[in-house]
Amino acid sequence: MMAPPRIEIVNGRIVDPASRFDRETTMFVVGGKIAAIGTAPSGWLADRVIDARGLVVAPGLIDLSARLREPGLEHKATLESEVAAAIAGGVTSLACPPDTDPPLDEPGLVEMLKHRARSLNQAHVYPIGALTVGLAGEALAEMGELAQAGCVAFSQADVALADTELLRRAMQYAATFGHRLWLRPNDPYLGRTGVAHDGEVATRLGLAGVPHVAETIALATLLTLARETGVSLHVCRLSCAQSVDMIRDAKREGLPVTCDVAVHHLHLCDVDIGWFDSHARLVPPLRSTRDRDGLRAGVADGTIDVVCSDHAPVDDDGKQLPFGEAEPGATGLELLLPLTLKWAEGQGIALIDALAKVTSAPARLIAGRTGDLAVGGDADICIFDPAAWWKVDRAALRSLGKNTPFLGLEVPGRVRCTLVGGHVVYEA
Repeated sequence: MMAPPRIEIVNGRIVDPASRFDRETTMFVVGGKIAAIGTAPSGWLADRVIDARGLVVAPGLIDLSARLREPGLEHKATLESEVAAAIAGGVTSLACPPDTDPPLDEPGLVEMLKHRARSLNQAHVYPIGALTVGLAGEALAEMGELAQAGCVAFSQADVALADTELLRRAMQYAATFGHRLWLRPNDPYLGRTGVAHDGEVATRLGLAGVPHVAETIALATLLTLARETGVSLHVCRLSCAQSVDMIRDAKREGLPVTCDVAVHHLHLCDVDIGWFDSHARLVPPLRSTRDRDGLRAGVADGTIDVVCSDHAPVDDDGKQLPFGEAEPGATGLELLLPLTLKWAEGQGIALIDALAKVTSAPARLIAGRTGDLAVGGDADICIFDPAAWWKVDRAALRSLGKNTPFLGLEVPGRVRCTLVGGHVVYEA
């Protein structure tokens, strides 16, 4: 690949949540790094000038959950298509859950995925290793070897782990060797046949329900074992207001726990299922308006650390089915920024604080990612127009998964340019 050009970004509003910098000025990029902000380096001569007048210059977004469907599920999406979707959405780093086919439980699979991602020279891809062999919940995967191969954390994805003794041993091992566990609280038995939140909407539609306690009981187990073992625990995809309260109490206690929420759960609730709209078939399910409001408040007050896309592209064959039979999931990489901005606008949250949830906060959970615009750091940059609204439709999405409950919605925030390592990888 050619050496990165010398780029001057002028007239932009530079917003860096990590340093709380928010000012209209000029940025200078040399050798794939941010060389200076404000004053040009000595002898400066730009190869290219990007006029960012009226635009925000922010760190590239970091997404903690983006399913790329490789290996094994290329009929739903490919690495090329989803990385293209990422950079179109201003996402420059993403973590890939282990529920591929086969699961990411062997170093060779992890190394292959990282090699494929590097060959594209676009977004950075960080694999999450399978916690158990084949995600079967029977034997621990070789966490040490997987970490050496490049896994940044270990997870069961959406597969519940019924064996609490195995979970306890996993936490003890991870705590001993400094590995992070990213786990979604999900009881393996409660609501195992459910497809929607166990509430009035599911009852009216005759859909099998998933109760709140399927999440909260599992979360109580995770927090109790984390307290005992001292593991670095990240709780994934909260969906209930009560879960937010439990995390808030754990943090007040001093437990070193972090958590995230999928961005669609900040906007939607079970009412949005409408008349069996399979686009709203998600895991965890969309819950009540009270839960949605509790999640919004949890992000606003800092209890919820990170907002992610929970990108899970599903093809039309998987979605154009009765609600209960439809495959759960929705495309989200290109919607992470707009939906975060829309949430912030509705909550009266400052832009710099909203961007922190998708840049500096997730960076702290991935070793090697800075998520900032510090001088000397990698020039992973998202330049977007916060005032440009666009309509979410199938033609506007680069992901091969065109299914999302937000189809037809007007959203704010159009990405104009994405830089990765000082190279312009996307322009609109």
